[in-house]
Amino acid sequence: MNQLKRDRQFRPLPVPSVELQGLFGDRQNAICDSTAETLLDRCVEAGMLQAIDVTQPSPGVVIPIGPWGGTTQMFWDSDLGKSIETVAYSLYRRPNPKLEARVDEIIDMYEKLQDKDGYLNAWFQRVQPGRRWTNLRDHHELYCAGHLIEGAVAYYQATGKKKLLDIMSRYADYLITVFGHGPGQTPGYCGHEEIELALVKLARVTGEKKYLDLSKFFIDERGTEPHFFTEEAIRDGRSAADFHQKTYEYGQAHLPVREQKKVVGHAVRAMYLYAGMADIATEYNDDTLTSALETLWDDLTTKQMYITGGIGPAAANEGFTDYYDLPNESAYAETCASVGLVFWANRMLGRGPNRRYADIMEQALYNGAMAGLSLDGTRFFYENPLESSGKHHRWIWHHCPCCPPNIARLLASIGSYMYAIADDEIAVHLYGESKARFDLAGASVELTQQTRYPWDGAIHFDLTLDRPTHFALSLRIPEWADGATISINGETLDLAPVLTDGYARIERDWKSGDTVDLSIPLTARKLFANPLVRQDAGRTALMRGPLVYCVEETDNGAGLNGITLSADVSQAKTSEISGLCGAVALDLPVSRDMADWGSALYRTSPPAAKQANARFVPYPFWDNREPGEMLVWVRAGEARGE
Repeated sequence: MNQLKRDRQFRPLPVPSVELQGLFGDRQNAICDSTAETLLDRCVEAGMLQAIDVTQPSPGVVIPIGPWGGTTQMFWDSDLGKSIETVAYSLYRRPNPKLEARVDEIIDMYEKLQDKDGYLNAWFQRVQPGRRWTNLRDHHELYCAGHLIEGAVAYYQATGKKKLLDIMSRYADYLITVFGHGPGQTPGYCGHEEIELALVKLARVTGEKKYLDLSKFFIDERGTEPHFFTEEAIRDGRSAADFHQKTYEYGQAHLPVREQKKVVGHAVRAMYLYAGMADIATEYNDDTLTSALETLWDDLTTKQMYITGGIGPAAANEGFTDYYDLPNESAYAETCASVGLVFWANRMLGRGPNRRYADIMEQALYNGAMAGLSLDGTRFFYENPLESSGKHHRWIWHHCPCCPPNIARLLASIGSYMYAIADDEIAVHLYGESKARFDLAGASVELTQQTRYPWDGAIHFDLTLDRPTHFALSLRIPEWADGATISINGETLDLAPVLTDGYARIERDWKSGDTVDLSIPLTARKLFANPLVRQDAGRTALMRGPLVYCVEETDNGAGLNGITLSADVSQAKTSEISGLCGAVALDLPVSRDMADWGSALYRTSPPAAKQANARFVPYPFWDNREPGEMLVWVRAGEARGE
């Protein structure tokens, strides 16, 4: 396979440059219809607006302070920031003056709350004003700033209104004076990474390199000695040894980032850090960061990732445990963590298209992340197990409501993850019915995708240009897509010479009216886990295209662990599932245990089995119909006769 130098710089398209239909369009419609307003309503119900409204008394401590010395109430600014970001993307897709007016009121409140020096944080201005910048390790000040910055960038891009962007630019300018190695500055960084990503977005929208430099500073400082968190605790009169999780691995601050080899700690924090590192690697062409990230990528995807793209199996640390420890029913696999993996994978593509990252981005997006939002856009998963006895369901809200706006803002902005642009190249990372607009080499290019992907693998592209232009169009060929074909203007293209890092890189003079047809075979396939994953021994999972499939009780009755899959799954019958956004089911013959066991707990003979049929449905759509059991990893083996 061909390889290109990685000193190129690919940046995602702005969200307003992409229009979506199909599956992603349906998800965005649900966000416009329900989720965006739901997020604001539930933020209001939680008391978040009173917290930032200086015309009202401070609400004080609404959520009690926990043993770690903080409260999830400290994160309210981040919840509002992500909610504003979600609303912004929804407004671009579908104008909603009432919703826009509500956000404008929130922005006015933040303008009045902001200190003269630029500082802005509801908790440390209204509840604990004397504790500003005293516990960066635990108290999420910079994390909150980051989400408000991202919300400001999105709102400006969607509406053209600059007020929140100006507010957060003033805050970022203040941060530049606070953090650094100069006289009176703090050589610190946040315990929960996020500001690093936000500053890159701010730099890209404003053109101000100083914000990139601050992001790079936070990344370069992390984990260096003498350790900032230790010295901070001592200065603050706290024990440097007695803290939440009691290890700097929890926040990936145990080593300088370029020396880290193993993915450890809190899963969301890790993903945000690596995403920020990848952004800085792209902006500064920093091979030292890219090399470290490649090592960490392999560590995660070959030893610590669920087949769904879920990560972080343990609730105790909301993160990683041991290699190959991937329990199914107790899987934590936080929605935010899969969202973060999508962030990281997408940013790894900043140095050039590579399906090593894009395939995982797609897998995590469709399965680990998208499962976190119900099809009607009103209910959410925090944890995403791969097996349920029937008691795991989406909920309305949470005392730490990070996941609802996180999955909503991702799906509402997914167009920017589908496409990227360099000086002389367009990369298509994800497929779906859409229209994207590019400014490339002085020309205006419109690329239209017509497809029913991921239900059908036929993808048709129409190109519209204001003048003929020479550039490369790179189309991802998934690793699982055996037999993929491409034709240009009806002529079949030989893939082998143009395949570069898993992408068909088609460089030529393009003109308006050119067409490209990509065919990706979508056949069902069985996957088996590494034998070291003890929880999946003797079991198999089913995938079709990027989607993981599961069995649900509503289709198959109870006792799903009695199903044994042994058929040739490539011959699975497909049919559309009523009420699930056009989702395709897979119907297969299976062997199934008979209900002949009786009352004995153990006996000398195995259960009798019978031939049956089972319906498998896409994992991201489970728990959208009647409640009941769910199972991804079913037994594998030869069918037993009656």
